[in-house]
Amino acid sequence: MSLQHTFGELRVQLAKRIIGQEKLVDRLLTALLADGHLLVEGAPGLAKTTAIKALADHLTGDFHRIQFTPDLLPSDVTGSEIYRAETGLFEFQQGPIFHNLVLADEINRAPAKVQSALLEAMGERQVSVGMRTFPLDRLFMVMATQNPIEQEGTYPLPEAQLDRFLMHVVIGYPSAQAEQAILHLARNDYRQGQPEAEIRLTADQVFEARAEAADIFMAESVEQYLLALVLATRDPGSLDPELARWTAFGASPRGTIALDRCSRAIAWLNGRDYVTPDDIRAVAFDVLRHRILLTFEAEAEGITADTVIQRLVDRVPVSA
Repeated sequence: MSLQHTFGELRVQLAKRIIGQEKLVDRLLTALLADGHLLVEGAPGLAKTTAIKALADHLTGDFHRIQFTPDLLPSDVTGSEIYRAETGLFEFQQGPIFHNLVLADEINRAPAKVQSALLEAMGERQVSVGMRTFPLDRLFMVMATQNPIEQEGTYPLPEAQLDRFLMHVVIGYPSAQAEQAILHLARNDYRQGQPEAEIRLTADQVFEARAEAADIFMAESVEQYLLALVLATRDPGSLDPELARWTAFGASPRGTIALDRCSRAIAWLNGRDYVTPDDIRAVAFDVLRHRILLTFEAEAEGITADTVIQRLVDRVPVSA
């Protein structure tokens, strides 16, 4: 069985557990394939925590959840030096960041120092304590969540830190039909317990899948379209004068790299060996929404980053 088929089956299995959130399932697998981290925003109870726990059940790696609170310290995430009286030496005690899958729940509730400690680990794949540096596992992925409803006692992530996330996914409430399916699933789980995962991926299989996704063919014209889309975020006035009035800063080169990796991953997940402009458009909103800074004028008018991206997608032509 090919890895593409295995991931396709995994996608189906996850969709059975995370009902009504197919986009979240796709983005989790995309982030896993693209070797990046995910920021998920949505109201409480929309299966954000359940989603990454379900993914962890299908991997041989380990999982840990960190509940971010205003009194959290950086050492609560990274670990700290513990004095051992029997040896008279300090010994580093690893924190919860030293796991394969980490859920940073309500990341905007922790102060800036804690956010920085987490984001350093995400960006550099290592933790520095005193004069020593400790590498993280090669299979390492963070899914952070944000609650958009309650803003009291929160510390919004600065734009430079948001840029560390591969994608910023916004999810909403499920449909009535999906809600009924969720109800039935919850009843069955309550009576019979949660079923065992049928598919278990090893770290080597994940790395092999990443290599296959990275080798997906992208035609020159598709690559030019990808570049044109990102460059348009920096000079939107060339397409639409109103966009220039709304946009303060566009996406960085990190956004270009993220869009490339995610479009290849989604093409591979969909069973193809080439990238299409539709693949780029499919992930453009999640890759770019946290990388575009709006002007005060745009925010006053109720314009969102999604509004800007939609207009860019409508106006940037696909190369022949």
